[in-house]
Amino acid sequence: MYQEERLEAIINYLKIEKRISVEQICSIFHVSRDTARRDLVKLEEIKAVIRTRGGAILPSAHHKIKDYTNRLNHVSAEKKRIGEKAASLILPGDRVILDSSTTVQACAESLSEEDCTVITNSIHQAGILAGKRGIQIHLLGGELQKEHGFLYGSAVLDKLANYHVEKAFIGLVGISAHGLTIAHEEDGMVKRRMLKQAEQVIILADHSKMEITDFFKFADLSEIDIVITDRELSENMMAVLEKNHVELLIADTEETG
Repeated sequence: MYQEERLEAIINYLKIEKRISVEQICSIFHVSRDTARRDLVKLEEIKAVIRTRGGAILPSAHHKIKDYTNRLNHVSAEKKRIGEKAASLILPGDRVILDSSTTVQACAESLSEEDCTVITNSIHQAGILAGKRGIQIHLLGGELQKEHGFLYGSAVLDKLANYHVEKAFIGLVGISAHGLTIAHEEDGMVKRRMLKQAEQVIILADHSKMEITDFFKFADLSEIDIVITDRELSENMMAVLEKNHVELLIADTEETG
């Protein structure tokens, strides 16, 4: 087993058991104590764990969301694959909503110059699509959240209520049995309105968002239709999606050529 795979397995173990010892790492993964300690040092360096005497625990779930530019550099390969998969679902003539998330930006970047109409509250999405002929853009006006580049507030919500679209593509911070969650309430309110205006709601979420619950819940799983992600999910998460009749699409590496 490569170190990267072992580190992920340690995190998954911690999500269930809450703590792990050096001895347990040695026993589970058949490695030496030195290797186990190096794994924990590596995980601590990326702030994935807090090292304790003889082992490690998970840090508090509370975390500061990176600004938009930094988020673009996080799991960018996964986001690109998810974005390409999402863009393939947009057909000529479609009217769609794209929210302000960086994973949805990957969809905008992958969108071909088909005739379609895009409604968005993201200045980044609008800027990308402005260079694609054949795409009509409706940029929702409201108060600008400068750090993350999205527009929000009552003006955005009121304008959204007048639209009806075939598909809405929504990003998030966490998806779990508790529902769909985001860090900022103002962003969550806009997402909530967006999904209500669409015939089909498509969630774009890389593996790091799975089984995570963040600050503000903007929807239940029963309100969405499709989740696009980059890896197979745990049995628990699969059961949650199936219970809520949500279809899963995996953006495999091979699909990006």
